[in-house]
Amino acid sequence: MTHFRDLADLRDLCRALPDGDDHASAAARARQTSLTKPPGSLGRLEELAVWLARWQRRAIPSLGSVEILVFAGNHGVVARGVSAYPAEVTAQMVANFAAGGAAINQLAATVGAKLRVVALDLAVPTCDMTEAPALNEADFLAAVETGFASIAAGTDLLALGEMGIGNTTAAAALTAALFGGGGRRWVGRGTGVDEAGLLRKQAAIDAALSRHAPLLHDPLLAAMALGGRELAAILGAVLAARLQSTPVLLDGFVCTAAAAPLRRIETRALEHARIAHRSAEAGHTALTVALGQEPILDLAMRLGEASGAAVAIGILRAAVACHAGMATFAEAGVHDRA
Repeated sequence: MTHFRDLADLRDLCRALPDGDDHASAAARARQTSLTKPPGSLGRLEELAVWLARWQRRAIPSLGSVEILVFAGNHGVVARGVSAYPAEVTAQMVANFAAGGAAINQLAATVGAKLRVVALDLAVPTCDMTEAPALNEADFLAAVETGFASIAAGTDLLALGEMGIGNTTAAAALTAALFGGGGRRWVGRGTGVDEAGLLRKQAAIDAALSRHAPLLHDPLLAAMALGGRELAAILGAVLAARLQSTPVLLDGFVCTAAAAPLRRIETRALEHARIAHRSAEAGHTALTVALGQEPILDLAMRLGEASGAAVAIGILRAAVACHAGMATFAEAGVHDRA
């Protein structure tokens, strides 16, 4: 089944989003006040438990079914020398994921999450965004549809990540289009480029912004012109998760940038999503501020592939364990405050 005939269909769905369950969050908040601890003493763990309750629509959330989805795509802008690695590394890393040899494989096992990797036409890179839109409408919608259709029913928590040589350049360009400023404001070292590589990235971003300036008033057109297949798939997955009332963890800079067009279309669009960690990639802190979120973790990570989101799953498991397993004052026979 194809959900989107055109961009107008997609845009309409982005504006017709269900809210979370206020009754579930109120019940979860009331439970927090009854547990054997001073109010607020578990800090953000309490807020995260209530957030999960609101989007899972139950007062005591569960993390029995946790999935990590990593989308992979290739970018034509790599020809501009914006990465320290060649485009072939994307497919090689996807093979490494399949063999169990990447960081995300180890982290997924550690936090009890199922890992799936979805490669999107790796043999066909996007167009070089400095010369043409990265994707045409049909290819953009197909990638969004892939992400949209990837969410498994009954998932309690979805963590999203990406793999794609060149995609920090795409993410920086898209973020600049959505929130202002040129390449210098948003560009970072990505895979570890040197100073010359950093200047090439900035030049490519500025050239793309200039070439596509007439399109950048529209978040979806900006995503089509400047993004990539894996970014579009992340957008589709975040949208589908909202419709299924599945809470989402966004990984670092690229993943956050991929979801950001939804927030520009509808201010409530990312309420079911949390930024898992503050990436060390330049620009991510400013992007989290623009989205009005405080990341769960700050570990100076910048690997991508959902690695930061996977670590944050452990924090959410701690939040749920305390919320669900602690005794209330009445159950424990402990006096509440006078």
